[in-house]
Amino acid sequence: MYLTQGLHRAAQQTPDAAMTIFGDRTRTFREGRDRIARLAGALRELGVGDGDRVGMLGLNSDRYHEYLLAVPWANAVLNPVNIRWSPAEIAYSLRDSGTAVLLVDDAFAAMLPTLRQEHPELTTVIHCGDGPTPEGALSYEGLIAGAKPIEDARRGGTELAGVFYTGGTTGFPKGVMLSHANLAASALGSVASGHLFESGVRFLHAAPMFHLADLAGWYGTVLLGGTQVMIPSFDPVATMTAIEKHGVTGTVLVPVMIQLLVDHPAAAEHDLSSVRHVMYGASPISAAVLERAMKAFSGAGFVQAYGMTELSPIATLLSPADHIAGRLRSAGRAMPHSEVRIVDADGIEVPRGTVGEIVVGGGHVMLGYWNRPEDTAAAVRDGWMHTGDGGYMDEDGYIYIVDRLKDMIVSGGENVYSTEVENAIAAHPAVAACAVIGVPDQDWGERVHAVIVCQPGQQVNAEEIREHTKSRIAGYKAPRTIDVVDALPVSGAGKILKRELRQQYWYADGRQVN
Repeated sequence: MYLTQGLHRAAQQTPDAAMTIFGDRTRTFREGRDRIARLAGALRELGVGDGDRVGMLGLNSDRYHEYLLAVPWANAVLNPVNIRWSPAEIAYSLRDSGTAVLLVDDAFAAMLPTLRQEHPELTTVIHCGDGPTPEGALSYEGLIAGAKPIEDARRGGTELAGVFYTGGTTGFPKGVMLSHANLAASALGSVASGHLFESGVRFLHAAPMFHLADLAGWYGTVLLGGTQVMIPSFDPVATMTAIEKHGVTGTVLVPVMIQLLVDHPAAAEHDLSSVRHVMYGASPISAAVLERAMKAFSGAGFVQAYGMTELSPIATLLSPADHIAGRLRSAGRAMPHSEVRIVDADGIEVPRGTVGEIVVGGGHVMLGYWNRPEDTAAAVRDGWMHTGDGGYMDEDGYIYIVDRLKDMIVSGGENVYSTEVENAIAAHPAVAACAVIGVPDQDWGERVHAVIVCQPGQQVNAEEIREHTKSRIAGYKAPRTIDVVDALPVSGAGKILKRELRQQYWYADGRQVN
């Protein structure tokens, strides 16, 4: 299969149906296919060759949807950029992937001088916003108007579809290589589950479109010829307004977004009854928030998805019936396209109820990490993705996550690698040593917490450390809270014992993660 397949079918069968809705703009499949063919033609005219990476740095929009289809149409490779990263992190991902062509919208145009300075090989910038085109950039609409449409390359199958960057354990992002077949397997499994998509879907993009969780919703909607509804970014009122105005049937949110939405004073003023499917992930949802959410979304089934970028991205699903049955602490069961096992250190499956590493197999397992063969070999063994999550499976096949074998925190739907944060904090002149852990947080699932030992005679406070960290890495990775201690607990080999640091925060949970 190939990403553009659903577009061709929808343009053939329902050419005048709405393909995208963004603000006051509605574009049909007939119009959209022509624009995508022209954008692909423009990319080729600009020198984009087979397999070249094309980046997108922008908020959600109908043009983001066109980008996602025009790049493979031009036989090139997607590189959606994490909009929450610092300029240095973004520039690194562009350099690492060899991305020479970048689409940028109004929200990030001011970042261009820094990106050009740190990535001189960025030869072409296409401005895809509605404001004035920045100096040295090309107009998105001008390119479409002046380009000739080209035939779809129908890039697909095991060919590389995109390089999707995720945080790195060493402080550098890693590019996850996903093929068209990888993405199709996950999307088809989502559709086959019966809990996420159906004919006539109107999917709302309130979560960021660069993220694989939202991209899963995008591809499922493409497959079914549904309508993509976009708002630039999550806002409770904007989300509810879009749902009510456009008859949205499904969306992807993280638990903190759901809580902000259902607890907003204006929630009772909006009709949300069109929504039939709400998918969330990154952390469990509390029973109290779920109860309020089910009342607000009276016609919706809630599903929790567990996965990772390397799995394109979904592996397991907790169904609406499971929510009602009280399995909220579970991450669900394997999806139709996925196989899940719990294994020991030797890769041997352990008995039910025994904690081991969660490994996943299937056609959705990534091709590998971009230019990182050793990391790929460590993560994918005999076709099984080793997730780095510790958990167990019960007699009915439900997965329960109890720990992370890799040093990672999931806060508000974003992965934060402790080492990266520790490296940034350690650069502060008053810090002698530090350790970063995840602690439970009612709003974010987990929050980034730093335990710091100061240099003799020095002092620090949380705000000082937070601002120092934000000057080096993305703001969402900065610690929200800190403890200052005299010494960190260490093993006989000198390794910091983070489990001891976490114990005081997690002792009542029977687990080490949310």
